Amino acid sequence: MLIINVNCMEACSVIESFGYLKQISIVLMALAILLFLPGPSIAQPMEESSNASMTTNQGYPITDDDNSLTVGNRGPTLLQDFQFIEKIAHFDRERIPERVVHAKGAGAFGYFQVYESMANYTKAKFLQDPSKETPVFVRFSTVVGGRGSADTVRDVRGFAVKFYTEEGNYDIVGNDIPVFFIRDAMKFPDLVHAVKAEPDNNIPSSSTAHNNFWDFISLTPESTHMITWLFSDRGTPASYRMVEGFGVNTYKWVNMGGEAVYVKYHWKPKLGVQNFDRQNATRIAGEDPDYLTRDLWEAIERGEYVEYELYVQIMEISEELNQTFDPLDATKIWPEDKFPLMLVGKMVLDRNPNNFFTQVEQAAFCPANLVPGIEFSDDKLLQGRTFSYVDTQRYRLGANFNELPTNMPLVTVANNQRDGAMQYQVFNGSVNYGPSSLDGVKPVPEEGTPYEPYIQGNVTREKIYKTDDFTQAGERYRSMNQMEKEHLVDNLVADLSQVTKPEVQMRVLENLRQADENLAASVASGLGLEM
Repeated sequence: MLIINVNCMEACSVIESFGYLKQISIVLMALAILLFLPGPSIAQPMEESSNASMTTNQGYPITDDDNSLTVGNRGPTLLQDFQFIEKIAHFDRERIPERVVHAKGAGAFGYFQVYESMANYTKAKFLQDPSKETPVFVRFSTVVGGRGSADTVRDVRGFAVKFYTEEGNYDIVGNDIPVFFIRDAMKFPDLVHAVKAEPDNNIPSSSTAHNNFWDFISLTPESTHMITWLFSDRGTPASYRMVEGFGVNTYKWVNMGGEAVYVKYHWKPKLGVQNFDRQNATRIAGEDPDYLTRDLWEAIERGEYVEYELYVQIMEISEELNQTFDPLDATKIWPEDKFPLMLVGKMVLDRNPNNFFTQVEQAAFCPANLVPGIEFSDDKLLQGRTFSYVDTQRYRLGANFNELPTNMPLVTVANNQRDGAMQYQVFNGSVNYGPSSLDGVKPVPEEGTPYEPYIQGNVTREKIYKTDDFTQAGERYRSMNQMEKEHLVDNLVADLSQVTKPEVQMRVLENLRQADENLAASVASGLGLEM
C-alpha cells in the first residue's frame, strides 16, 4: 500500500504539471501497478465494505437478490436470468475435493521466533535472528475421517506448519505422534485404503475397528511401534493446544560452510500434553463432534494465545550407520538420552482465520517446500511425500494453488511458468521461455552453488536397512505407567473385538508378543483368546 500512495502522489504532481493526455497515461500506469501488486498478505486479510452496492461477479448491479426472473408472477423461471444462474452455479461449485487423508482440520495464524542463531547448523535465514518474527499458519487435522467426522475419535492428528520466510515458504508437515505405520511411501496407498471405510459397505467411516485395517496391520509388523502410540491415550487428545508435534521424517540442516547434519523436529505445547481416555473421547464425539476445533477457536478469541516451543534432535551424518536402528526409518524414534532435545524457538498462534474456506480448506502443505539450508534426507517415506503432497494440491486446487492468498509466499515469485487453471496474474510480453534475447521479464538464476544432493548407489528395490520391527514398540510399552498400560490394552481390545476374522486377531497378537509378552497376553485375555 505504501507503493500505491507514493505513486499516486507522484501522479498527482505530474497531472498538475502536464496536459490531459499525460493525465490519462498516469492513470493507466497506476492501474498497471495495481494489477501487478501481490494479493493481500496472509497477515492482513482483505477488508470488505459493509455498505457496498451488491453486484454480480461481473459487476452488474443487483436490485433484487430474492426473486428469480419469471414469466409473470406465477410463470416458469427464465434461462436468461443470468443473475440466478450465476448465483446457483457458484453455489453448486462451493465445495472442492476433500483431502484423501487429513480431510477435517482447524487452523490458526501466528508467528515463530528463534531464541538464538542456528548458524552453526543451518543457513536458513528465519533461524538466525532472535529479534525477527516469521509469520506462520498452522493446520491441525484428523487423518481417517471425512470433513464431517468427529474431532475426538481415535486417530493420528496432523500438525502442519507453514513459515512465510524471506526465502520463500517452508513447510514442516508432521503429526502428533513421532513415528508412522510404514517406512516406505510405496505402501502409503495400501495403508490409507486399509484404514478407510471398507469399499463394499463404506463402514466404518472414521474408525480403525474393522477387518481391513487390522488385516493390513497384522501383515505389516513395522507398524507395531505406531500401534503402541495410537492406541494409548495419545490417540485421543483433549485439545489441539495440548498436543506435541513431530516432523516424523528426518531432514538435513546445512550451514554456510556446506556442512550437513541430520535433524528431527519436535513441537512441545507450553500447556503440556493432555488426552482423553476412550470413554470420554467417545462421549464427546457424540455431544460435540467439533470439540477440538471449537476449543482452539474459542481460546484464541478469548486472547488465550497458543504457544509451542520447537526443539530439534541433531545427529552427525557420520553417526548414521553406527546406530542399532536405521535413523532414516520413520517407524523409529531417536533415543533422547543419546540425541538430546535442543531448544530452538517458540511459535505463538494469536489469530483465527477470517474465512475458513479460503484460509484453511485451501491451505496447501508439502514437505517439498524448502528454504536454503534445509534439505531432504534419504528417508524413503519422506522421498515419496515430496511428490505426493504437492500432486494432491494440484488435483484439489489446480495448477496455480500457490497463488491463493493462504499459500502465497511473501517473496516475489519469478519464473517462466504461465497459464493453467485459475491463473489470475496478467503477464506482459511474448517471452515465456528461457534463455531469451527478446525484450521482457527474464528471471535470472541466483548466483551461488546450485542445490546438488549427494546420491550414490545402484538402482534397487530393497527393504530399508536394519529393519527391527519390535524392539522400540516393546520399550514404549514398558516405559508406560500402570494406568497407561491398562488403557493401551483396553483400547486395543475395543478395536480388535470388532474384527471378525480370528486369524487376523492372532497375527496381531503374535506381533504384540514379539514386542512384549505381557502386552500380548493382556490383549489376548481381553479378547478371550489364548496365544
